Amino acid sequence: MSENVVHLHKPTDPPTDDAAPTVLTVVPDAPPAAPVPLWVRSGRAVKSAVTHETTKTTARAVARHGLYTFNGGRIVARRTWDGKTGARYERMIRTAEAAGNLEAAEEWEERLQRFRAARHHRRMDLLHSPVEAAKGIAVGTGVSIGVLVALGIVMAINNHDVTDVITPLRATIDFIALLIRIVQVVWGPALTIGPFLALLALWTVGSKQQAAPQWALPANVRNGEGEPITPSIVVKALRDLGVPALRNAIKEMGDAGASMLSPIVIAGCGVEVDVTLPSGVSTVEVQQRRRKLAENLARHEHEVFITIPTAARTVRLWVADSGALDEPIGPSPLVTDETMTADYAKGRAPWGQDLRGDAASLSLYQRHLLITGLSNQGKTASLRALALWAALDKRVEFRIADLKGVGDWAMFDGLATVLIQGPTDEHVIEATEMVEDALNEMNRRIEARRLDPSAEFDPLICIVDEAQVAFMCPAVDDERRPYGGSKAKSRYFMGVRKIHNQGRAVDVLMWQGTQDPTDQNLPKLVREGAHTRASLALGTESQAVMALGEKAVNGGAAPHLLRQGLDKGTLVIASDGIAIPKGQSSLTVRTHFIDDDEAKAITARAKALRDGVTTLHSIERAEERDPL
Repeated sequence: MSENVVHLHKPTDPPTDDAAPTVLTVVPDAPPAAPVPLWVRSGRAVKSAVTHETTKTTARAVARHGLYTFNGGRIVARRTWDGKTGARYERMIRTAEAAGNLEAAEEWEERLQRFRAARHHRRMDLLHSPVEAAKGIAVGTGVSIGVLVALGIVMAINNHDVTDVITPLRATIDFIALLIRIVQVVWGPALTIGPFLALLALWTVGSKQQAAPQWALPANVRNGEGEPITPSIVVKALRDLGVPALRNAIKEMGDAGASMLSPIVIAGCGVEVDVTLPSGVSTVEVQQRRRKLAENLARHEHEVFITIPTAARTVRLWVADSGALDEPIGPSPLVTDETMTADYAKGRAPWGQDLRGDAASLSLYQRHLLITGLSNQGKTASLRALALWAALDKRVEFRIADLKGVGDWAMFDGLATVLIQGPTDEHVIEATEMVEDALNEMNRRIEARRLDPSAEFDPLICIVDEAQVAFMCPAVDDERRPYGGSKAKSRYFMGVRKIHNQGRAVDVLMWQGTQDPTDQNLPKLVREGAHTRASLALGTESQAVMALGEKAVNGGAAPHLLRQGLDKGTLVIASDGIAIPKGQSSLTVRTHFIDDDEAKAITARAKALRDGVTTLHSIERAEERDPL
């Protein structure tokens, strides 16, 4: 039946014809590129040859050595001119006048007058010297001939030969003839070689002074790699600083510009030099251009420090060796010396090294402490290092509130009488009550001292790390008194303020660590109540003023110029408890880092000095009773 079915749909597959021929399409080859003209190819070849690194290096070398010779001649000519004239004295007079040093100008003017008088005397002597020289030559020749004839007579008498009378005279004449022949032989080559030797001498002078443009110097010199700090480099850096009065004064000084500088001395991993600025140039103008000065000295900004010493119109520059500040300092003596002990009253805590490489140690005796900086810059480690040293004095009692609560102070468990760890409002409340308990202890000691002026007390150090958490806490007590804030009713603020006011006298001290200071999280009265103020890297100059005070920042303290993340543990400190060079208001210290394991070992030694300390992890509060 299938053959009777009629399909009503049209098949979609077209019929295939196996015999259909295959059609091939011929694709023509791409037309050949047009030939590049000869002048284009020649230009490309010339450009490639001219811009090739070998060509540049060769051109620099040719220009450098040629300019060494040319400028060496200029240097020799100037030295000769200075030796024959009073130009040197005149430059020194202009230098002294530009620097405003009139006494030095008068002294150089007197020297110039003496030089001119001596030169005039020499010139007057030259008027008579030809006659005197002729007389001297005649007398000398006559005496010499007489001596030779007398010698010949003696020889003739001895040898019984009259011809020996002229033998000495003949020998002298023959010797003179020999010298003339030697000169005749040497003179020709000397005339040929002499100019080359003179050019070599001029090249040597120019190369020692590097008397060539910057672009022609070798790559390591252009980049300042390994370049030592010399007076000429410092003067040039100051000249190009962008201060018109300073630039003009240095131009007037000429080669005598180095007279502004004190001797450059090695100071730790760098050098130090004092610069007496010319009249009309302020020290602030130099301080504000620290980055440009560092670049002119072929250094990074963090490798140049500018401070103000006691002398008027003077800035002190400390310039680090390239890369020296990126090298770590050695371990803390607390780690290397297991026999070390501490004396709170008379000792000093080893904290690190200053920029000169000298040990930086801090006295903690009766000094409140504040350390601030941006997050993760080493604030807690720096604060903890001081506490670890103080812990080695068994008289010291610690009460610690760690408002970060990640275990940075956990090793003080069994050493501190109070150890609060956590960032919540409840932890802030406990920290506030800890501070108020310390305040009550202070008042008790003050009353005991009033009754017995000879009373002595063991040191009590109250430490609050991450204190900004306490100041920013919104919690209030049952009497609606806020725990945070900076008002007269703020409990934490008032407790700290009262300890700052009177705690030092009875050895109740307040140490605080805080980050990213503002007027809200670090009130003005609190930060100014600390005797020792230290700051790690900060973001702005206004924060630096908050951390260290306006006087320290005006004197050159610049924690805001420290590199965040790269200068961890480096801080700027303003305190009378550390040795600061005379005339400076602050000191930059690279602190020792003590890790957790090392800190645990140190606290174990501190615990061994004590009979046993019970640590409270919360503050006991009085039981609230219903009066009814």
